[in-house]
Amino acid sequence: MKKLLLLSCAFVIATSCGTTSKNNATTSHSETTKITDPTIYASTITAEELKTMLYKYASDEFEGRDTGEKGQKMAVEYLKQKYITMDIPTPLGDDDYFQEVPLEKQKVAEAKVVVNGKSFESFKNQIVLAIPNDVDITLNSIVYVGYGIDDENYSDYKNIDVKGKFIIAKAGEPKDADGNYITSGNTEETKWTNGRQSLSSKREAAKANGAIGLLYMDNNLFPRYAGFYQSQFSAGTAGRLSLKNNDNGITMMMINETLAKALNPTISEDTTPKEIDTTINLEIKNKTESIMSENVVAFIKGSEKPNEIIVISAHLDHEGIKNGEIYNGADDDGSGTVAILEIAQAFKTAEKAGHGPKRSILFLHVTGEEKGLLGSRYYADVAPVFPLENTVANLNIDMIGRVDPERTEGTRNYIYLIGSDKLSTDLHQISEEANSKYTQIELDYKFNDDNDPNRFYYRSDHYNFAKNNIPVIFYFNGTHADYHKPSDTPDKIEYDLLETRTKLVFYTAWEVANRNDRVVVDKKVSE
Repeated sequence: MKKLLLLSCAFVIATSCGTTSKNNATTSHSETTKITDPTIYASTITAEELKTMLYKYASDEFEGRDTGEKGQKMAVEYLKQKYITMDIPTPLGDDDYFQEVPLEKQKVAEAKVVVNGKSFESFKNQIVLAIPNDVDITLNSIVYVGYGIDDENYSDYKNIDVKGKFIIAKAGEPKDADGNYITSGNTEETKWTNGRQSLSSKREAAKANGAIGLLYMDNNLFPRYAGFYQSQFSAGTAGRLSLKNNDNGITMMMINETLAKALNPTISEDTTPKEIDTTINLEIKNKTESIMSENVVAFIKGSEKPNEIIVISAHLDHEGIKNGEIYNGADDDGSGTVAILEIAQAFKTAEKAGHGPKRSILFLHVTGEEKGLLGSRYYADVAPVFPLENTVANLNIDMIGRVDPERTEGTRNYIYLIGSDKLSTDLHQISEEANSKYTQIELDYKFNDDNDPNRFYYRSDHYNFAKNNIPVIFYFNGTHADYHKPSDTPDKIEYDLLETRTKLVFYTAWEVANRNDRVVVDKKVSE
């Protein structure tokens, strides 16, 4: 990467007006900061360098960067060497740029379930979704928790103790007399209503309330899951990756109405939580393979407010190899990955010129995004390198190298912004002003709508920060015909747009890092 010439020029420009001769006093630090022009450092971000790096990073050599596989290991080593070359240190000490993320790959398990002497078959009546340990237990009761919702406006756990117990819940969310969902007070679906997000939310609610097992009735999802899980079981292939539970997990099964009614005959119409006396014999063998993956972290320490951290993130993984074809993931998310490298170079150039950011910058490349936001979830929920209360904002970059073919209005020089105003009015205004001042990109908030059916706000790594009340911006160009296909290759990237969008992220980060006051959180976490 270019360094010396630009660094010299930047130093001359940034300091020539800020100092007098050796015989006179030097201007104050605040005066020097005031005249600093970030366009000097943004000029180190170029389409040429982005292209060179992306052709390497999204090449067949990296085998699609599947989490935990050879190509992903090559990818993290590539990133590490880039930071070493740029002389940007790691916050982990020595040359350890890797935050290890323990994962497990679980093969589909077959369960033996007997309720009051009657057996219920795997894949016909029940499916094992998650199991942290072997289960061989006889239960004399199970706790019914209605919809399994635990929200500030409504909770099925309010008057019942589920600690150390198996529970049963059903899909869906109740409505009030006016037809509004009870947690939101309007007709728009929430994270509790339906589908996979509902399943995940109810699992987390059960876990948070101390349950050790959840049997979840979902008649809509069950037929779809049953066929897939049975085929995986028959083939003996591994299931999806998950964070290693370390005994903190919960056994979770999806069940159909037949099994659910054997446990609670009135489950379809009944929503009252209660403990049900019944005899359940449950036997499941845990079939997991431990896998270690890595987040890559690099760090520039703030000059004035080092304990306040801005996290700039992108995911380093992709889909790997399927049916002999390599999924290169040039846009998703090679584009975000190389963008961070260029942004890091720009900040390092500023630091070497004596104008490092006031606040610290963490460059975070997360693993396992394609497997369920695993790397960012590990960082935010399990082992943050810096305390989350010290994290000012997260700028997350996921696909910024292409044009959305469905976008029929406006210019090609656009970017979709998601989440910028959901937690912080400050951050939204900083973003708008940085763009107006420096890049003049058309900012499109189409997918920022709370009612966006794509729910992109919940589908990339920024969400694991947002759910912890950390203001976020998600930079996104939209999907296209090559999304999650082997045809997402570097030759299809529009490098002039990638350069401009990368500069926008840099300028926004620059403003957040160097303003006097920390970004204010003035809104609650969006559900």
